[in-house]
Amino acid sequence: MSKRKKTAQKGDFGYFAAEKKRRILITVILFAVPLLIFFSAWIYHKTRMTVWTVVATVGCLPACKSMVSLIMILMRKPMDREIYEQIRAHAGDLVMSYEMYMTFYEKSAYIDAFAVCGNQVVGYSSDPKIDVEFMAQEAQKIIRKNGYKVNVKILRDLRPYLERLDSMNEHRESLEEGIKFTPDDRYPGLSRNELIKHTILAICL
Repeated sequence: MSKRKKTAQKGDFGYFAAEKKRRILITVILFAVPLLIFFSAWIYHKTRMTVWTVVATVGCLPACKSMVSLIMILMRKPMDREIYEQIRAHAGDLVMSYEMYMTFYEKSAYIDAFAVCGNQVVGYSSDPKIDVEFMAQEAQKIIRKNGYKVNVKILRDLRPYLERLDSMNEHRESLEEGIKFTPDDRYPGLSRNELIKHTILAICL
């Protein structure tokens, strides 16, 4: 018996494609329920002037919220598979996250990948409009506020990023050496690098 294919989670390659399908399904269901109530009541009572119309109207509010969420995810492009394959080939044992749309009040940008190792967080973005300095500084501020003294850097060029991944893998033990870490009771089993990744994903769409 073949194993059921795992759905891409936030931070995985293929997340945007999977999330678009999921949000479309949820939005359709959320609209279908109040509309079914409305038309069923209309047919039964032969008038729209019933309490069921109010119930159906209020019931559309979650659907509208879901529609906004759907529109936001539909605007995001999936990560190029060729870029993913190149990065994955150099990722080694590093904690990685992919396909992120990082949002702050002032600016937002698409980040193809982040690598986490010790106090080093290095990202790559193919977004031609990204302000790499701003995005890196804001991400660094939030991660540090969560208790992780990291340095965040985002690169625009793929080749230097792949070389950086190779270097991080080569010096992984020394980059993680001497760093004190207290496990988070809210996320048992997650390493420090994985918790930093979790923090990054929390500020992404």
